[in-house]
Amino acid sequence: MENKELKGKEVRLMKGNEAMAEAAIRAGLDAYFGYPITPQSEVMEYLTEQIPLRRGLVLQAESEVASINMVYGAAGAGARVMTSSSSPGMSLMQEGISYIASAQLPCLLVNVMRGGPGLGTIQPSQGDYFQAVKGGGHGDYKLFTLAPSTVQEMVDFVFEGFKMAEKYRNPAMILADGALGQMMEKVELPAEGSLPHVIPDWATTGKKEGRKQNVITSLFIQPEKMEGINHELQEKYKAMESEVKSESIDTGDAEIVLVAFGLVARICMKAAQLAREQGIKVGVIRPVTLFPFPSKVLADTSEKVKKFLVVEMNAGQMVEDVRLAINGRADVQFYGRMGGMIPTPEEILEKIEKMK
Repeated sequence: MENKELKGKEVRLMKGNEAMAEAAIRAGLDAYFGYPITPQSEVMEYLTEQIPLRRGLVLQAESEVASINMVYGAAGAGARVMTSSSSPGMSLMQEGISYIASAQLPCLLVNVMRGGPGLGTIQPSQGDYFQAVKGGGHGDYKLFTLAPSTVQEMVDFVFEGFKMAEKYRNPAMILADGALGQMMEKVELPAEGSLPHVIPDWATTGKKEGRKQNVITSLFIQPEKMEGINHELQEKYKAMESEVKSESIDTGDAEIVLVAFGLVARICMKAAQLAREQGIKVGVIRPVTLFPFPSKVLADTSEKVKKFLVVEMNAGQMVEDVRLAINGRADVQFYGRMGGMIPTPEEILEKIEKMK
């Protein structure tokens, strides 16, 4: 498709994975390390094709374990760095992600989820919610986690992810799914180089220049020191709560509120429309950040709405955080599909009708 200009931004019809890769280049990506796995392989394929014509480094590692440790090294040197994978691959990266979080290094992680557990399917899923927002590796750590629902947001969240990672010196994650990675939509692309980046003073660049030696590590032998680092991390995660984002649609007069993230939120919006056509007042709350989670929005809404339906492509994961936020003030029910199956608006409408 020939590029056009709309309101000063470049407009293209792009697949989600390729849009993310293009956004990363335009965000000033220094290095990408990864390993191919369906349904996100196009991220690395696109970068491999484009990086030699543009700027940066792309390297296919021998495994996901190797790639995440390469991310660790590049982030420590102050590079703007990312990796991407899908569910089983992200599982292999968990130890490295925990190390990066403890070392307080910024990087962008992308998980284009597929059905599981195990090797599973190549179809879309949301079964990695717990892994993403609860700290999937060992120890007490958190990832700043964004959940796109459109290809445009997959572009926007690359920029937002790098910003948040660098602001808080912490890994950020884009938690998408196989359908978003593969679908094509019109996107507006920011200008190349529009996200400034300077080498931070804590980076291990090899240039000492009169300052003390920079040391980056996740190993702290003394328990008192390790506890101190943990307290520091927890204070940082508390500060991240100011960055919480969510979207509320037609909740003002709603009798039932649907709660969903990512692709499923779009499906819920259609289900809510169908319900209103039948005279059932239904609204939607979409968490945009999964960590930090929009607990206050849900708590405030539960003061006036007494029925919630959480819809996910899993056996029930985010629903636990919804129940914690609502804290018994309203009835919270769940509807889920698993193994790569996507719920339809009609299925959700049927569940809504039973809740009346």
